[in-house]
Amino acid sequence: MTRLAEYASSEVTVTRAVERCLKITVLSGGPSAEREVSLASGRAVADALESRGHHVHRADIAPKRLKALDLPADLVFIALHGTFGEDGQLQQILDHRGKRYCGSGAAASALAMDKVAAKGRFIEAEVPTPRFDVVTPGRVGMIPEAWSMPVVVKPVAEGSSVDCQIVHDPEALQPVLQAMTRCYGRCLIEEYIDGPELTVGVLGSEALPTIEIRTARQFYDYQAKYLDGATEYVFDIDLPTPLLEEIQALSVRAHQALGCRDFSRVDWMVDARTQRPYALEVNTIPGFTDHSLLPKAARRAGLSFADLCQRIVELACER
Repeated sequence: MTRLAEYASSEVTVTRAVERCLKITVLSGGPSAEREVSLASGRAVADALESRGHHVHRADIAPKRLKALDLPADLVFIALHGTFGEDGQLQQILDHRGKRYCGSGAAASALAMDKVAAKGRFIEAEVPTPRFDVVTPGRVGMIPEAWSMPVVVKPVAEGSSVDCQIVHDPEALQPVLQAMTRCYGRCLIEEYIDGPELTVGVLGSEALPTIEIRTARQFYDYQAKYLDGATEYVFDIDLPTPLLEEIQALSVRAHQALGCRDFSRVDWMVDARTQRPYALEVNTIPGFTDHSLLPKAARRAGLSFADLCQRIVELACER
């Protein structure tokens, strides 16, 4: 029996849940484009931890609003997505203050947030990832000749598919790149993989059940993630079992290649023609909302939302 399966048994879960009551500060909100999602994640996590008997302080935090970190706490649970919360800045502050916190450390968080740097690690670890290039303002004019449509254009360091676009028209590519580099300074152009979109949560050192994401939209964008009730999340996936097992194993490898810890979520595309999987990115602080995928996968594995949050707390306390 795996550790995750053992933990999912009700007897073990109940026993561990009452072992120790902690003072936990749950941080959410922040300054990023994912602020509203982060606030929802923070509320859900705080409610779950309180249901387990922990003393929880809820805080909306920002780079110039750090008073919540002055409060005595056994542990900090970071539920901030995107800039400041997920890119290593907050983790660095917590390290400097000697605070124990859930999730990946500063270096791994910064690495995972930088899609270009993360892809470099994927390649080193033999985790397949789509062909890509980095576009700066001075390179916009030479990029279109090197690519056939469609392609994906996205910011290097944003989450929740913020400003991600699929470009089908060759005439539209240069204007899109110009707009993106004007906004972000640089952006990522990536080969478009046509096929099923999958995601795999990692908890501790184990992969959770794989989820296929089905959306009526062009791709799994912000709208589909958080607002579209028609998006489907499927566990009974019409792909060969060995391929799904390979993707789970590669997800753990990707998580470890970036130096992540406690939990993450790895996003994948599978080429419908060749059935080759391609890792897109690792999310070090995935969502904790009703629509969120890590809690869905944990529930499939036998862990309630409260179980999941409790297990994350325990993983941090074991370090």
